[in-house]
Amino acid sequence: MPTPPGPSSEQSRDAASDPAGDGVRWAVFGGLLVPAVLVVYGTSVGNATVSALGLASVTAVCRLLLRRSERATLRAPEGAQRSGR
Repeated sequence: MPTPPGPSSEQSRDAASDPAGDGVRWAVFGGLLVPAVLVVYGTSVGNATVSALGLASVTAVCRLLLRRSERATLRAPEGAQRSGR
């Protein structure tokens, strides 16, 4: 039986087991939800926008650090021990 076109089960497993990506998706959701709730409860649109920009910048920095950590973990030799500080 031919395999249907599309992502392989291995690719979908990799996407499903991406905790950093899950965290970033939730952060983006919160970054969109918080300003909306602030506006609904009477905060000015300007203050809500500043909140959204702050949350977006924190999310971007966290995503950068998570990806950097993942790359460093993947690059480390299998049996290498990490030195403590």
